[in-house]
Amino acid sequence: MIQYQIENNLSLEDFRKVLISSTLGERRPVNDESRLRKMLEGANLIVTARIDGEIVGVARSLSDFTYCTYLSDLAVDERFQKMGIGKELIRKTKSETGDAKLILLSAPKAIAYYPKIGMKRHEHCFFIDTQEEIK
Repeated sequence: MIQYQIENNLSLEDFRKVLISSTLGERRPVNDESRLRKMLEGANLIVTARIDGEIVGVARSLSDFTYCTYLSDLAVDERFQKMGIGKELIRKTKSETGDAKLILLSAPKAIAYYPKIGMKRHEHCFFIDTQEEIK
């Protein structure tokens, strides 16, 4: 049985574990404890999925709970993918944030997933990468 819960005090070890066991670990600083800790501290909504106490999924978000929610990390252990865990983590995140629009940037391997669950694509996204500056 999968247990979903708000876990805003998620441990660094559990966060790192689920990032590594999912494909998201390829694009996250899993070996930089300081950055991972700041990522957890900066989030104000963390929804987890656990099976028999073992973490198998996480949705880490930043939200104002009224206008927008940025779902920064959606990670599901590869052993448990295609079981609806990611979809339920998104659903729980959305239900906690009321009328706020849910926004995320897809990992390359997950681009085809989001339209399947009813999310709309937006072509006007812009970003500055970690080592870049405003010109």
